[in-house]
Amino acid sequence: MRSKGTKSITENRKARHDYTVLETYEAGIELVGTEVKSIRLGAVNLKDSWCSIDHGELFIRGMHVSPYEKGNIFNRDPMRVRKLLMHKKEISKLYGTLKQDGLSLIPLSLYFRDSKVKVQLALCRGKKLYDKRADAAKRDAKREIDRNIKSRNQ
Repeated sequence: MRSKGTKSITENRKARHDYTVLETYEAGIELVGTEVKSIRLGAVNLKDSWCSIDHGELFIRGMHVSPYEKGNIFNRDPMRVRKLLMHKKEISKLYGTLKQDGLSLIPLSLYFRDSKVKVQLALCRGKKLYDKRADAAKRDAKREIDRNIKSRNQ
């Protein structure tokens, strides 16, 4: 019997720090057997990964899947380019929006949905340094307010 529901594998925390997320999408990913086994163990890193559209097909680049230790000759290159699976209309719509200046397609997370590996993609705009500083200041102010409220209630 296959497991139902979603189970998170990994997240790209750096993406939310470096980019402003405009829209999110879900895509399947084309993997080989040993890569799936390695991903089940959590041996995957999305930190410096990005997506590109070549000849009407969507690819993820820079994603590192560590080789499965019991995989011997069936292991593939950990940094190989992997094909993402989306409908043709969605890819062509994404291609049109990516042509705008300053937009990128960045993977946010990797997860299992009903025993299939899925990737959450985000259409993003890069943050400037002052945007990052403003976000950090807001986060620190909120943390300080929450801390004061908690200390007064005790």
